[in-house]
Amino acid sequence: MALPQTPDSNPIDYIDEEDFIALEIPLEASGERLDKVLAGSLPDYSRNRLKAWVEAGAVMVDGKVTKARYLLRGGESVKVFPQEMPEQFAFSPEDIVLDIVYEDDSIIVINKPPGLVVHPAAGNWTGTLLNGLLFHYPELKSLPRAGIVHRLDKDTSGLMVVARTSHAQTALVRQLQERTVGRRYLSWVWGDTPSQGKVLASVGRDQRDRLRMAAGSPQGKPAATLFRRLAKGFFGESVVSLLECRLETGRTHQIRVHLESLGFPILGDPVYRKKTPGIAKSLPFERQALHAFALSLQHPLSNELMTWFRLPPKDLMELMPLINIDADALPKEDALLASIQNERHQ
Repeated sequence: MALPQTPDSNPIDYIDEEDFIALEIPLEASGERLDKVLAGSLPDYSRNRLKAWVEAGAVMVDGKVTKARYLLRGGESVKVFPQEMPEQFAFSPEDIVLDIVYEDDSIIVINKPPGLVVHPAAGNWTGTLLNGLLFHYPELKSLPRAGIVHRLDKDTSGLMVVARTSHAQTALVRQLQERTVGRRYLSWVWGDTPSQGKVLASVGRDQRDRLRMAAGSPQGKPAATLFRRLAKGFFGESVVSLLECRLETGRTHQIRVHLESLGFPILGDPVYRKKTPGIAKSLPFERQALHAFALSLQHPLSNELMTWFRLPPKDLMELMPLINIDADALPKEDALLASIQNERHQ
């Protein structure tokens, strides 16, 4: 068994025992921080992970728990007790309640509540839609991403489709690529918007803030969002508009980025807030007011055009009277179906 090397190429005794890893710190490591030496000795684990283990008491130096910044003198005996990594549970089934709108042997349509992460990632390795899908539909473990073909942001509610077979997944991905999947959203924004419009601006990672996306990014991908105003209201003296948005593309944070770029940030959006009025702080709503209310696609097996419609969840319905917009302004299912049919025949 090859011995791992320290940063200065001196070997460390690496003994993989049943429930811990034993290290003998060389004298040459005197004066080095514990977390740094561990990172050089155990390259299979990130420095952040090793540091977390030290702080959790899962690393012992000469039989004692210490701190990650502990300065070694050289010659210590170290035991590392590897902790289960959260990634190990990323694709584990979890009994999560799902609002199933439609299902057959090919597809599942879900009405996602706000607060539910779609796919496991750093910071959200468990409790996701994917974990719930694997519990209710165990066969999805054989499909990439458990059949998920598109996403909604954690705090965006509404309709999503999931594939149940590889054929369906391929067909749905193709429809998304060809922009034939109809996705309509309701968005409540600050400002007096035009009656209708279209935003054509690339969307890509913000070069100054990697947690944000940016409109007009040179490295971004083409993106198009159509919108029409359904109603106008007020919160205090600030104008609020209710929009129906239709995606022609599906970039990360697309609607949020595009509307902010026009000067109409979404109510409650914690990230895209430029031109948000000061009175927003007193509005009791703490997520982006965005709901995917309609979804249409061709069924992967029958090629039948199918459409689903869901009104906003309780928190958005309770928002309406606060901003003086009547619920009658929300789209009606019959009118929606007619509109989608017209689009298909154009």
